[in-house]
Amino acid sequence: MKQLLWKLILPLTIISFTIFSKWWYVHIIDGSDEILTGFPLPYMCRGWHTSLSLQIFVLGLIIDLLTYFAFWFMLTFIIHQFIVKIKLNKTLTIFLLIISGFLSVVMILIGSNSDNIYTLHMDFESEIHETGYKFIWEKEPQHDYSKYHPEMIK
Repeated sequence: MKQLLWKLILPLTIISFTIFSKWWYVHIIDGSDEILTGFPLPYMCRGWHTSLSLQIFVLGLIIDLLTYFAFWFMLTFIIHQFIVKIKLNKTLTIFLLIISGFLSVVMILIGSNSDNIYTLHMDFESEIHETGYKFIWEKEPQHDYSKYHPEMIK
């Protein structure tokens, strides 16, 4: 099982964490509307202090990573123990390691931006308007600001 952990479960965790996520369209109390990212908890949104920056909520990020890891661990464990013994193909293992390594480097480069703000958790109140799921290649959905703020329409 230790080999499966390093060669299958961790790469699948990184790949699925990067490719699949949830978006949250929220209204920030005493602020504007914002799109948060993360599944099952939001762990990131755009930075408000400068463009091309992010606000990253470390506790949500850790919980999200552990959720993805637990999912792949349980799925692999159940398949390996009760259905069929998983034998790793060398080509598949190398492919998964290369893809997860590349995605890890990209995430590290994005996360190392000196303008990013890291906080333990969201330090603002918000009201959720809409949520949905998306893959990394899908565009962010367009949200109708006037639908949630009719008082702003003149």
